[in-house]
Amino acid sequence: MTEKEKARKGLLYNPNKNKELIAEILRCKQRCFEYNQTPFELEEEERTVLIKKIIGKTKGNPIVVSPFYCDYGSNIEMGENFFANHNLVLLGGAKITFGDNVFIGPNCCLSTAGHPIDKNQRNEGLEFACMNLGVS
Repeated sequence: MTEKEKARKGLLYNPNKNKELIAEILRCKQRCFEYNQTPFELEEEERTVLIKKIIGKTKGNPIVVSPFYCDYGSNIEMGENFFANHNLVLLGGAKITFGDNVFIGPNCCLSTAGHPIDKNQRNEGLEFACMNLGVS
C-alpha cells in the first residue's frame, strides 16, 4: 500500500520520505506562492485560473483572498459562490469539502492532519489524515 493510500484510509503514513507525496506538496506550495504573488489588480478571471490549478475540484469561480496556503490542494473541493478572506490555511491529507455559498473569515485554519501521541512514531515523521472535513 502506498503512503497516499494509507493517508486516504486514515492510517499512519510518512509524507517526508515518499517521493510522490513530497512532489505533490512542493508543487502545491509553488502554486500557492505564485497565487500569493499575483497582484490584486489582475482580472478576476486570471486569479480564478490560478486558484483552480491549486484546488482539486471547484464549482464556479471561487474567491480566495491572498495569502492562501495549503499542502495537498488535490484533496480540496469548493462549491459555488465560495469566498475565503485573508490567511486561509487548508491542511488536507484527507478530503476537505466546502459546499455552496460558504464564506470563510480571515485567519482560519482547517486541518485534517494529525500526529501520533507516541514519541517514537512522531520522531519517525509519521502522521495521519484524521477525517474528511465538510463545511456547508
